Amino acid sequence: MNDKIVRIKDIALNANVSTGTVDRVLHERGKVSKKVKERILKIIKEMNYEPNLMARALGSSKTYRFAALIPDEQYDSYWHAPRMGIMKAEKELKQYGVEVKYFPFNPYNADSFIENARQISEQSVDGIILSPIFYREILPFLEQWKKENIPFVLFNTHIADYSPLSYIGQDSYQSGYLAGRLIHYGLPQPCSILIAHFDEEISNAAHLFKKEQGFRNFFIQNNIDQQYNIEKAELNSSNFSEFIDHLGGLIESMPELEGIFVTTSKAFEIASYLKQRHIKRIKIVGYDLLPKNIHYLNTGFISFLINQNPKGQGYWGINQLADHLIFKKEVPALKYLPLDIITKENANYFLDEENEDILLNS
Repeated sequence: MNDKIVRIKDIALNANVSTGTVDRVLHERGKVSKKVKERILKIIKEMNYEPNLMARALGSSKTYRFAALIPDEQYDSYWHAPRMGIMKAEKELKQYGVEVKYFPFNPYNADSFIENARQISEQSVDGIILSPIFYREILPFLEQWKKENIPFVLFNTHIADYSPLSYIGQDSYQSGYLAGRLIHYGLPQPCSILIAHFDEEISNAAHLFKKEQGFRNFFIQNNIDQQYNIEKAELNSSNFSEFIDHLGGLIESMPELEGIFVTTSKAFEIASYLKQRHIKRIKIVGYDLLPKNIHYLNTGFISFLINQNPKGQGYWGINQLADHLIFKKEVPALKYLPLDIITKENANYFLDEENEDILLNS
């Protein structure tokens, strides 16, 4: 029996009972004598029976309502990709009753985040996917959802202490460490390096803190930290004149500045400034395949980009919820996506893959 699919009919024949009796045992409904039940369960074990959960789900009329608590792409184009990934997964899983309701929030306004989280808590949902970019504000909601046994999947930012069903994304520490290695190539010794955080309160953004920690530890663990002056700055791109003044002041105050590590998808903001000032000596390492980042990668003002596969994060987040709730599969607590290094020489390859959705299967 190991080489073929075992059916309920096969179990019934071996147990000398009806298929209805086997069905009652499998679903623990109706009356079946203890002796018959034990015989059926023994045969099920011997025959290695595995229920066809996908077929069962197809035949079910149940609707699975998932909530997506994600930043509004109108404020930051980075979040368009996770939404597209979620929409792709929803389309593929629609036949199994999956529906996703979106709760987009302003990523620069904690009150907007809280209000949308509150709306989710007031509705009846089966699962939640979210990017918890406001660390302090999300904790009470995670505690509530945990008590209510509502599974939630985190992407982009991991909060392990509250036992999410799964985390989808990169290892933030390792991506920062990788950025340190990339920016170190070809740098003169000694020189200065700037870690640039954009538009977020670092004390409330765990993933950015871990990136910075990984970046610094590359230099410490390789015993070269004394050769480089590594500074940190929190930049606000929403106020253009303030941003220009701040960045210009930093560059002026660091005459030996040779490298900038941008911990978000906003590397293009600094690259644009450097181009306008005709400054080409400074190496930039940043994140994500945004069109503006690709432009400055191709023109040489950005040296490397680390692809975080945001589309894949949204896609796999929904699939983890479906595997757990619908198909009763064991879901890994961590699903780390690859740390893809993008240069102008291989950027088109990754863009073509993304357009064809190949990255979602990595």
